[in-house]
Order: sequence, then structure tokens, then C-alpha cells
Amino acid sequence: MTMFVQLRDTLRVVREFIAPTYRPERHYMRGPGPACAQRNPGQA
Repeated sequence: MTMFVQLRDTLRVVREFIAPTYRPERHYMRGPGPACAQRNPGQA
């Protein structure tokens, strides 16, 4: 690993700590999951 790559990764971590990027699609599930399908086997 070169010094440039280490510096880049360190700056990326510091930036994310100072000003985190919020991506709601990373945190919320879209649509019904497999547990819902098990509770309601007749519905598609």
C-alpha cells in the first residue's frame, strides 16, 4: 500500500467523521420482507 493510498483513506475517514453522508436507502428496507411472506402464505 502506498503512502498516497493511506493518506487518501485517512482523509476519507476524517471527512466522514466530520461531515457524515446520510444515505437513507442504506438504512431502510423497501417492501415486505421474508417474515411477512411467512405470516401470509396465501398472498403474493
